[in-house]
Amino acid sequence: MEFTKVCDGLEFPEGPIAMKDGSVILVEIKRQTLSRVHPDGHIEVIAVLGGGPNGEAVGPDGMIYVCNNGGFVWTTESGITRPVGTPQDYESGLIQRVDPETGAFETLYDSCEGRNLRGPNDIVFDAQAGFYFTDLGKSTAEYMHHGAFYYARADGNEITRVHAPMITPNGIGLSPDGKTVHVAETRTGRVWSFDLVAPGKIAPPPFDMPGRLLKTLPDYQLLDSLAVQADGQICVATLMRGGVSVVPTDGSDVAFMKVGDDPYITNICFGGADMRDAWITASGTGCLYHTRWPTAGHQLHFNV
Repeated sequence: MEFTKVCDGLEFPEGPIAMKDGSVILVEIKRQTLSRVHPDGHIEVIAVLGGGPNGEAVGPDGMIYVCNNGGFVWTTESGITRPVGTPQDYESGLIQRVDPETGAFETLYDSCEGRNLRGPNDIVFDAQAGFYFTDLGKSTAEYMHHGAFYYARADGNEITRVHAPMITPNGIGLSPDGKTVHVAETRTGRVWSFDLVAPGKIAPPPFDMPGRLLKTLPDYQLLDSLAVQADGQICVATLMRGGVSVVPTDGSDVAFMKVGDDPYITNICFGGADMRDAWITASGTGCLYHTRWPTAGHQLHFNV
């Protein structure tokens, strides 16, 4: 596969959304912004959100819904930038709603059932205009929170914790038929599936298991965000190995696509007329790449 660099100079980009005008909206976590990359590579800041804007999705009202993890401490070594901890000014995680035209934004959620959100990470909307999002938690040199995933309404009036505890849940996506939610755990290198019985409600997991285990990647491979193909296979950005792992849902072998030399390949999204245009974030080096993917991606709700 051939990967074309659309731009560099981004400050730890994640969460790309392929827009119908050919641009890509993404976050720059270190810069604390929601930004737009135009087809010619020009970078436009839409809004300065503070904290650590992470994953995002287009909602039913055309607004951009952003998972904000509350911020990181950063380091750069050998040309690779990466997060290494929680800053002293950290307060909580947030779900924010941003107008992509004006940059105006508001906070929809900062807690659930009296407990602060800690590190909201990735998000996906269902056909009922609700959204699932992961909360990876926060960590220091001494502790790491358990994580969870949630379901919330776009109007800001309802949020529920769907499943906890999990170990650093990160990428989240829905199967093409909308009956299954997939979650990738960063530190365990595992992809889990959960059967949905209603919006925001999962069937009981197998005894003493977080969910249905699809795959555990070998060696030291850390999982980040994910996107689902039209055929149901799950494309998971794979840290350290520096590429995208394609995980089948039938337990068969995982395929792997290497992307450049950046170990922090964090996200992939699909777009274009045939849904085979793929944009991939290389966060450690601050780059956005484009390629033609072998298989079409699944069309997300509301991003048409």
